[in-house]
Amino acid sequence: MKLISWNVNGLRACMQKGFLDFFQETDADIFCLQETKLQEGQIALDLPGYHQYWNYAEKKGYSGTAIFTKEEPIQVTYGIGVEEHDHEGRVITAEYSEFYFVTVYVPNAQRELTRLEYRMQWEADFLAYLKKLEEKKPVIYAGDLNVAHQEIDLKNAKTNRGNAGFTDEERACFSKVLENGFIDTFRYFYPDLTGVYSWWSYMFQARAKNAGWRIDYFVVSECLKDRLADAKIHTEILGSDHCPIELDLK
Repeated sequence: MKLISWNVNGLRACMQKGFLDFFQETDADIFCLQETKLQEGQIALDLPGYHQYWNYAEKKGYSGTAIFTKEEPIQVTYGIGVEEHDHEGRVITAEYSEFYFVTVYVPNAQRELTRLEYRMQWEADFLAYLKKLEEKKPVIYAGDLNVAHQEIDLKNAKTNRGNAGFTDEERACFSKVLENGFIDTFRYFYPDLTGVYSWWSYMFQARAKNAGWRIDYFVVSECLKDRLADAKIHTEILGSDHCPIELDLK
């Protein structure tokens, strides 16, 4: 089973840069997006063989998520059931017979960390949401988590320490997720691999220099460990400031 996640940084723009070629070529069972930057009706995507589910932010041209899936889910829900968090189109949950699949676009702490306090509340509420789902069946969640967990997850760890996405607080929140019985699938397979990132700033020729961050993840419940086959980061795929990531399950 092949799962793909991609922060497309505006789907309409990404469509002009080869999105459909990659989508068709990869032939994923589940393909999820973050930062679609769409409102309902702004795009007509013809994806034969896939069921489509969209969550739009109330604010135009902002955030937004989508799931495209070959198998029709048992049910699909939007948001995490917390009023404060559910206006920005950040979460979609699809229930299947064996697991829940969640796509998430985690809020950015922003420059000057203006949204760090909100981010901390989000982290607590989102983890509680995941643990609640897990009471019924295992969880796979994927998306742009807006955090580089360890120093090997970004090129310039020393100069970025304390910046949004690499604060001690955000990193501790992700550590807490792992302590709560979840697996960072890429590090499960490649615990010491350096120089592999999923996001590069559009400034300073960051991608050409591979001065990136690994902030996109597939995270799974511990009990799915035996089903993990491989995790990939498709650094060769352009079209966004993020590249797609992949999880393969047995």
